[in-house]
Amino acid sequence: MYPLRRNRRLRTNEAIRSIVRETVITPNDFLVPLFVVEGKGVKDEIPSMPNYFRYSLDLLEKEVKDLWKLELKSVLLFVKVPDSLKDNKGKEALNPNGLMQRAIKTVKNACPDMLVMTDVALDPYSVYGHDGIVENGMILNDKTADFLAEMSVSHAKAGANFVAPSDMMDGRILTIREALEDEGFINTGIMSYSAKYASAFYGPFRDALDSAPVDLIDIPKDKKTYQMDFANRIEAIKETQMDIDEGADIVMVKPGLCYLDIVREIKNAVDVPVAVYQVSGEYAMLKAAAEKGWLDHDAVMMEQITAIKRAGADVIASYFAKDVVKLLNS
Repeated sequence: MYPLRRNRRLRTNEAIRSIVRETVITPNDFLVPLFVVEGKGVKDEIPSMPNYFRYSLDLLEKEVKDLWKLELKSVLLFVKVPDSLKDNKGKEALNPNGLMQRAIKTVKNACPDMLVMTDVALDPYSVYGHDGIVENGMILNDKTADFLAEMSVSHAKAGANFVAPSDMMDGRILTIREALEDEGFINTGIMSYSAKYASAFYGPFRDALDSAPVDLIDIPKDKKTYQMDFANRIEAIKETQMDIDEGADIVMVKPGLCYLDIVREIKNAVDVPVAVYQVSGEYAMLKAAAEKGWLDHDAVMMEQITAIKRAGADVIASYFAKDVVKLLNS
């Protein structure tokens, strides 16, 4: 057909490129992670995550209102728990007046229509930094799943729209779903971290919440006994389908950029929305490279976000959400 068909005709200028563009980014694509701390007037920058902050509840309220003005309509809440409240069983997670429960109410009072998702895991509450209860050097699965179900009900009572179990315990989605149903929370959704890999990209996040696993002789110093081996692909599809069968409404792949093949595989295999978490290490790498002048921050940011959506993400949890939307608006 050459020269009758010249593909470059559709690349001649921005007007034609925008008309035929296959993947378009909008504020509706994003889920904004927010870190919450005790105190008042606290807006504490996370050293390993430049321009990202921990907020006390009073400033969380302001941040949520700012997000809404940018048409960012969904948040994912994480809490930094004081060491004095940590133990091996996470009992503070069930406190109806705990930091997470108050954070949920703060967001809903500030912006009733904001979609609130909550992190469901023990690591912020654990003296060991693990996502489960530790006994005899092992992370207990079933006891942890039962506790996560109680935590989920507590979040639902506080007003959460979705709970987001990030622990990777077997069977926890069914346990949570049954607990929510039994308590009458039939409309509370579950976004499951279905394919969460044991990744080296989580470091800055663990700094933000002080939730890294402790290094003790008789306790695993990493999370490889429950998070997935990053060498595995087929296992991700199996894990995800099992979560759907157990009642997950949205499934997630985490991390993002190194796992876009997994995103596409899962998107092709399932009939529920697929979320992707562009994690703290991915954020920190670009910030550091841009600060050095090695990369164009905004150009690379948009390329990464577009790649995640192009791979099949329906929802993108990203620390870049505000930056992206501000750039789009400009």
